[in-house]
Amino acid sequence: MNLNQVTVPALDVQKSIAFYKKLGLHLIVESLPHYARFECPVGEATFSIHEVAELSDGEGVSVYFEMENLDEQVAVLVKEGVIFDEMPEDRRWLWREARLRDPAGNRIILFFGGDHRKNPPWRIN
Repeated sequence: MNLNQVTVPALDVQKSIAFYKKLGLHLIVESLPHYARFECPVGEATFSIHEVAELSDGEGVSVYFEMENLDEQVAVLVKEGVIFDEMPEDRRWLWREARLRDPAGNRIILFFGGDHRKNPPWRIN
């Protein structure tokens, strides 16, 4: 089994398209005003957004995008006006993470986990 795609809700698909393009995703399907799909710049996974009339209550969705040069990419995004909730920080689970929200409020975590992403010291064999 391989994870192919993740889809998140959006109130305004066009606004979300601009946000995710700024993060570096490549737009491959644009079916306005209801749907858009992107390719990740590395790997085979795709990511999409779909229009909803309202967002559900609660914690919602968290999406993690891994970047090798996290701090540099975050600095570029900040210069482009992207607002972060948390700037890059080393976490106790051995990842470096920066946190922000997309236009619909979905939690986006830009991170670098390196080998620890799949092989933390506490991995079950």
